[in-house]
Amino acid sequence: MNKKDTCEIFCYDEERVNRIQEDLQTVDISSVAQMLKAIADENRAKITYALCQDEELCVCDIASILGVTVANASHHLRKLHKQGIVKYRKQGKLAFYSLDDEHIKQIMMIALAHKREVIV
Repeated sequence: MNKKDTCEIFCYDEERVNRIQEDLQTVDISSVAQMLKAIADENRAKITYALCQDEELCVCDIASILGVTVANASHHLRKLHKQGIVKYRKQGKLAFYSLDDEHIKQIMMIALAHKREVIV
């Protein structure tokens, strides 16, 4: 680590630290971290992005978009479903997936917008 990017002495704002530590006790940061970790896989990020572009896709569509097998796509979709990122419905022999809610789309679009800003 570069000395320029750390404090040269250890001194903290006790009131601020205590307030934020108390706040951390009231929110479920662990679940948020798990959700973001699920999206952090490149294929799962691609699935999430694809579902931002189209409201609903079947597993076969997703497998074709990613260039992977249906089994591989299903594996990623199960992980996303377990984390509450996607939901599915069955229609006959087909399974259609969509984003669980608008917040997931917002998270993805904000992350992409941020990345574009950082590159510039």
